[in-house]
Amino acid sequence: MRHPDTFARLSAALVAGPVTRQIGIDRRPKGERSAAVLMLFTDEPDPSLTFVTRAETMRRHAGQIALPGGAADDTDPSLQFTALREANEEIGLASEHVTILGELPALWVPASRYDVTTVVAVWPGGHPLEAVDPAETGAVHSYRVSELAAPDARVMGRHPLGFEGPAFVLGEQFIWGLTGHLVDWGLDLGGWATDWDRFRVVDVPARFLRD
Repeated sequence: MRHPDTFARLSAALVAGPVTRQIGIDRRPKGERSAAVLMLFTDEPDPSLTFVTRAETMRRHAGQIALPGGAADDTDPSLQFTALREANEEIGLASEHVTILGELPALWVPASRYDVTTVVAVWPGGHPLEAVDPAETGAVHSYRVSELAAPDARVMGRHPLGFEGPAFVLGEQFIWGLTGHLVDWGLDLGGWATDWDRFRVVDVPARFLRD
């Protein structure tokens, strides 16, 4: 990496092994099915983080902002391989450009009944990432850590059933749910988080509530 100091705190936290945080429901892995997502930062002093909009035709979480990733195949040798394979299939990311920093503990997703492991990685950037298969990926987005950490972008997103969790408002985009929690966690571990108003509650917009 060209900027190891940028990721020193995050790398150390991943090596030490982050303790799973409580986010309103029991997220302990159930051992039913496994998936992996890729938390991909650019190797810069103010890194960008890559997101996708899930295609409107997807059976689960259609139209939501997410980290690239998906279900593990029986032939995948590891969940790190799963995350990189899915990122290549979804956004054209070449795995040889990626440096793996570590993983966040697996969390259970009740809507899909997957145990989801977050693989944290860095890449140099320099070429655009684009939706490869429109049946899976509607769009690719990137936001600077400074944008994500800005207090004006931070809210608590409220689900119609009453659940509240960390969320991000970035123009017309709304990042919430498991992805919002993972980004919030990553900012904390990386030492990038700033103070924000946790009493600022915003209802999750209807277009991000397809499930």
